[in-house]
Amino acid sequence: MAVAGCTKCIKYMLFFFNFIFWLAGGVILGVALWLRHDSQTSNLLILQFEGHQAPGTFYISVYILIAVGAVMMLVGFLGCYGAIQESQCLLGTFFFFLVILFACEVAAAIWGFMNRDTISKELINFYDSAYIKAVDVSGSPSKDAAIKVLDVFHNTLDCCGKGDDTALFKQIAGTLCPKKSPADFVTNSQSCHTKLIELFSEKLYLIGLAALVVAVIMIFEMIFTMVLCCGIRNSPGVY
Repeated sequence: MAVAGCTKCIKYMLFFFNFIFWLAGGVILGVALWLRHDSQTSNLLILQFEGHQAPGTFYISVYILIAVGAVMMLVGFLGCYGAIQESQCLLGTFFFFLVILFACEVAAAIWGFMNRDTISKELINFYDSAYIKAVDVSGSPSKDAAIKVLDVFHNTLDCCGKGDDTALFKQIAGTLCPKKSPADFVTNSQSCHTKLIELFSEKLYLIGLAALVVAVIMIFEMIFTMVLCCGIRNSPGVY
């Protein structure tokens, strides 16, 4: 029941693409684990202030990426084995999982596009809530906790303030940002708002690029799988 001619070429091309797919799953899994344990994001997202945890929307996309990477490795192995064995059953199962993965990826891409600014905005709001308490001259009970939260932001992102800081903040900036010199606040102050936007924009861009590469591979795999299944069905000895 072995296929021949162009169909045999398709068989080995499908095996090759499945191997690449399996490798891509491993790479995505590794990148997702790195994003999950990256020191910059971890330091910020474990913070708590006034009983509220720092927003963890970013981790939703990371956990989705971990699940996708693991499933891709499993499905890639299934596709490789099905192609070599020329099994219509395995290839049909592989095609089914590909369609499900592709649909989930499209849904995740739509969600990510609609919420692309949400992650940085949530953390900016979290930073601002601590910032207001830290510069409060009335002696708020949570002032010390707010200063500690800002200290983590400033050290992690190498920033200080919101970029439009008041004269009051500049007076106490030496305490909140001990690594910055007075000249930095006048001429080259690094806004924590800008740094937060840059941080998560870079990471979301990396996730989006990985998803695009995987989507292209999946489209080719679905085409080759259908062609190979038809070739197996029409080969001599298959009824």
